[in-house]
Amino acid sequence: MKGRDRCNDSDADIPLRGYRQFRKGGEPLEREKLMVIYPQKRQKGKERERLDQILSYALENTQAELFEDMSALWEGENQEKSSRRFAGQRLLFAVPLGKDGVNREYYEVLAWLRAGDRVLEGAVAGLIIDADSELFTKAAARELTVAANQTGCAFVGRPLVEGTASLDNFIVQAANMKTDRMGAYKNSARTLAEQVASFAWEKKEHPHLLVLHASNHKTSNTMAIWNEVRGRLDGIEVKEINLRNGTLEDCSGCPFQMCLHFGERGQCFYGGAMVDDVYPAVRWADGILLLCPNYNDALSANMTAFINRLTALFRTTRFYDKALFAIIVSGYSGSDLIAGQLVTALNMNKTFYLPGNFCMMETGNSPGSAMHAPGISGRIEEFAQRVRKTLLKEIQDQTAAI
Repeated sequence: MKGRDRCNDSDADIPLRGYRQFRKGGEPLEREKLMVIYPQKRQKGKERERLDQILSYALENTQAELFEDMSALWEGENQEKSSRRFAGQRLLFAVPLGKDGVNREYYEVLAWLRAGDRVLEGAVAGLIIDADSELFTKAAARELTVAANQTGCAFVGRPLVEGTASLDNFIVQAANMKTDRMGAYKNSARTLAEQVASFAWEKKEHPHLLVLHASNHKTSNTMAIWNEVRGRLDGIEVKEINLRNGTLEDCSGCPFQMCLHFGERGQCFYGGAMVDDVYPAVRWADGILLLCPNYNDALSANMTAFINRLTALFRTTRFYDKALFAIIVSGYSGSDLIAGQLVTALNMNKTFYLPGNFCMMETGNSPGSAMHAPGISGRIEEFAQRVRKTLLKEIQDQTAAI
């Protein structure tokens, strides 16, 4: 299974580049020990039986330690202090949801992550979410990923393996692997475990950052914050593309073979700025940073069109070696909803690497107000340094300083 990619139904029959499993020269990457956070002790045995089988197979060739009692997340006589034992480790979250999508021990994990401490600083993770229902798996994965990321945890590209009750989400993969759906589930989980254990992010001496937005420079709080961040990105070459320039048509769902035909040529049926400007810039970039004002608790139409139209390029190009960043500004609340949309669309589906604390989330309901928020200068500096630390090879580890 080494080097085999996990695919969703739309692209499962295309030969894939896969994730970086070998060093230059063909030397295999060393695998690190996996720490498996498995919140399940209150679940009925039947509800976790399948996930037990999946984990047994997935971890067969990987050194791992299971944490089934969530008291391991806390320290002190009354467990009032968050444990940092998982910081800097390779993690696999394994969550059985049962029929109703509720796992009480899982909420203990969320409480630990949302306590405000950077308990997973420097960690790299993946997720296996299993349910006895056709619902809840992706929603739980999104919620968990955003919460863990805010504590400093990075996620490999396509970090989620999910098992619905019917396993119909594995029909195409099973056909490609010449196995049944359960076999495809097991193989995908093993691939993910190996990917997390052997993951190695490659920084660049002269990194490229693509910034995409559809905002007005004069009135946008998002643009005002970005302009301050940009001034702190020494050593990184930045390219900005305004998606408002010209007409950016959304994807209309071409037949698969038509999309593949154009994608193999680095094109899209609809052409325009997406093909002429955005596709080449995405190939050029080592990281992309999306400027996302919150419109009705959703991404803007132009940003959504960008993500949808990226599918044609994705047919033949994977983005495991490109980092995802974002600046999100909401008029009142809901920035975490936008972060979740970016995570599911670009990290879980389109394979972008998700660095720890990948986004800034701010509030500003009138022009310029975000730049007057208490502590904004410090948060801008911290975010800029995290972008540099992720992309730039020369920068020293400043985790302790920020």
